[in-house]
Amino acid sequence: MKFRLIFISSIVILALMLIGCGNKAESTESAQKAAKQAAEGEKDVNVITVRPELAGRIKIGQPSMVDLADKIQVPSRVEVDEERLVHIGSYVTGRIVDMFVILGDYVKVGDRLARITSPELTQAQLAFLRASSRVVVTQKATDRARHLLAADVIPLAEVERRISELEIAQAELGAAKDQLSLLGVDDSILKQLASKGQILPHIDIKSTRNGYIINRNVIVGQVVQPADPLFQVADLSSVWVVGDIPEQIARDVQVGQHVEIHIPAMGDTHFDGVIIFVADTVNPLTRTVMVRTMVENPQRKLKPDMLANMHITDNQHKSLVVPETAVVRESNLDYVFIAKGNNKFRRTPVELGSEVAGYRPVVNGITIDQKIVMDGAFHLDSERKLAELE
Repeated sequence: MKFRLIFISSIVILALMLIGCGNKAESTESAQKAAKQAAEGEKDVNVITVRPELAGRIKIGQPSMVDLADKIQVPSRVEVDEERLVHIGSYVTGRIVDMFVILGDYVKVGDRLARITSPELTQAQLAFLRASSRVVVTQKATDRARHLLAADVIPLAEVERRISELEIAQAELGAAKDQLSLLGVDDSILKQLASKGQILPHIDIKSTRNGYIINRNVIVGQVVQPADPLFQVADLSSVWVVGDIPEQIARDVQVGQHVEIHIPAMGDTHFDGVIIFVADTVNPLTRTVMVRTMVENPQRKLKPDMLANMHITDNQHKSLVVPETAVVRESNLDYVFIAKGNNKFRRTPVELGSEVAGYRPVVNGITIDQKIVMDGAFHLDSERKLAELE
């Protein structure tokens, strides 16, 4: 009976040992499976191993040091060349009775712009006619006095008095002519006025240069003053492009330097400009220096007040660069792929400057001795994204 109990106990112990071994095996398998899953979850998404058929489309190289001349983009605006712009107004206070031009018309020197009538003009013409008549009268009196002096009829003092009166009359006539000239009356009208003695009821406001009417601030019936700017006439065959450059690069900008002008409203069209002025002072608020550029505009494509970008080429300097084809961009960050060997590549974030002649200057992230993907980075990044989704 005792032997039987011992035998049964042995069987129970053996069964428990077998059960324990089975549970241990199952635990080990579960742990290995969990470790594998954890390893897969921690897989580096920036590392990609390319397929052999894709490897031939990838070009590997190293960053290089080159001489670069940065193009600095300066926000600018198109302005009228002030040396080709005139403001035209009235010489007298009066009322506009007729208009001969509208905004945008092309005019030449001497073309009529408007017609004005003025009491001031009438008074000036009357003064001229009186002075002209007095000169005629005093001239005849002087000639008569000289004949009488020759006949010993009048004394010399009387002749001298007549000559003095003639000189005063001639001076008054000259002053009256000058007054009419200041009021815009030209020589042809003066001759007509002197010969016919008929007062002109009006006078024409005329253009003083060739160009286009770019501003008109007057209408028929309006009373104007000499200080009122009635018309602006501009020659737009060349214009100014004015911008403000950072004071850090102002030392490298010189008069006579050529710059590239880009007009956003005109697409990819570019113009060549020449710097004609660099300010001698710095704007204390923006820390910029004003630069003025002259641009030829024979077809008048450039309009005053258009927005523009002035591209100024900076001095050349040594820079570590990578080609534009080596860069991929994601979430506003730049990346390059570093070769790790055995067709493995790691995507690495880099800090780059603006593109210059197909290259991107390296600010931070890689060194000159590292091997990177020079061409084919886009295809490599596409493979990486597909692998990330699997």
